[in-house]
Amino acid sequence: MKVGFIGLGNMGAGMAANLLKAGHELTVYNRTPAKAKPLLEQGARGAPEVADACRGDVVITMLADDAAVESVAFGPAGVVANMRPGAIHISSSTISVALAQKLAAEHSAKSQGFISAPVFGRPEAADAAKLYVAVAGNDDAVSKCVPLLQAIGQQVFRFGEKPFLANLVKLSGNFLIASVIESLGEAMALVGKAGVDQHQFLEFLTSTLFSAPVYKTYGGLIADRKFQPAGFVAPLGLKDIRLALAAGEQFRVPLPLASLLRDRFLTLLARGGESLDWSAISKLAAEDSGQRS
Repeated sequence: MKVGFIGLGNMGAGMAANLLKAGHELTVYNRTPAKAKPLLEQGARGAPEVADACRGDVVITMLADDAAVESVAFGPAGVVANMRPGAIHISSSTISVALAQKLAAEHSAKSQGFISAPVFGRPEAADAAKLYVAVAGNDDAVSKCVPLLQAIGQQVFRFGEKPFLANLVKLSGNFLIASVIESLGEAMALVGKAGVDQHQFLEFLTSTLFSAPVYKTYGGLIADRKFQPAGFVAPLGLKDIRLALAAGEQFRVPLPLASLLRDRFLTLLARGGESLDWSAISKLAAEDSGQRS
């Protein structure tokens, strides 16, 4: 397929590379052109402007937040204005339910397809094509795009015909990951202050009742205090929790734990944690207990 890819950050670069490896004809755009160089060397075409990445069958956007997506999606030079009728926009960004609904309406008015396909996994999973993809949208459009999604991920999960449902799944999943990070941080602070080796504690947890990848991945980061380089920076963690809270308000679902997590991320940022991985909220419990983090 002829694919345009917009956004070559920590996640997007690996995703785009795997589309190339799968044999798709790729045109890439990034606000910082230098990030496209490795992909150009692998055979991708460079797009000087957003519109130049919108000439094919599909456009994929993988950007940091709502503002970044809106900046490339709307306006005369944006994705919506420059895609042909029948082409499909795949949004893999973690965005708000409200923006997903707006994008679906704008594309529909132009006789274009729109599906949401956010992904679960850190940059190393993106590089290895081991992401988990949550997708929702028109059934025919999703079916056409499944080969692309399979090229970037190890498993694709479909959540119905309304694109925003996939975004809601992604936000709910990230809320759960942040909850695990916070609770692990508190538990490790407790056992650590009492003198238990945190690596031994983690080995016990992940060998028994808590063998899920999220405990192994983030437990290792917490025990090693490895918060840099960030796979997912703390400000984006705050963004996702705020979007989950906004969705809760939209659907009248109280999320008291999400409110606590928002405050934990704000505390981390207030203490200078802008460049740290979002798992660094785990160190706040140790700091609150008087331990060195």
